[in-house]
Amino acid sequence: MSAVPAVVLVGPMGVGKSTVGRLLAERLGLGYRDTDEDIVAAEGCTIAEIFVDEGEPAFRALEKRAVHTALAEHEGVLALGGGAVLDADTRALLAGHRVVYLAMDVEEAVKRTGLNAARPLLAVNPRRQWRELMEARRHLYEEVATAVVPTDGRTPEEVTQAALDALELKEA
Repeated sequence: MSAVPAVVLVGPMGVGKSTVGRLLAERLGLGYRDTDEDIVAAEGCTIAEIFVDEGEPAFRALEKRAVHTALAEHEGVLALGGGAVLDADTRALLAGHRVVYLAMDVEEAVKRTGLNAARPLLAVNPRRQWRELMEARRHLYEEVATAVVPTDGRTPEEVTQAALDALELKEA
């Protein structure tokens, strides 16, 4: 039988998947893994560089492979890149997993990310692009989610506790 992540985190860029993922893993006594980090390690360059040098379709192919591998191998807390849910096969694989959608509004996104140019999908008119990305993705995050945890105005520790409560998970 293949390994099953204890918790999978999805949500937009800057929502805190990495921070909350590490806290969740620590509180559950499990390992933490981030598919974006897997891609960077495998490719030897940043995600922004992959977007610029190879284009979004090439990145999405790498992302799909990374997510499928991590879902099969990792037993702890797994954070997926913001666009991973765009792939129908990935969404199908997430069925039956404990998936937490970390949600936030655009004002919170501005505060957290500064919506800076290091985010390749937000290079021009970041607020509008973030809203458009969320309009395209929100229903996909909701489709795969076991639980939706709002992050607006909450500390990472509060979000982590809300995720544990939503999934009824006990700390290690």
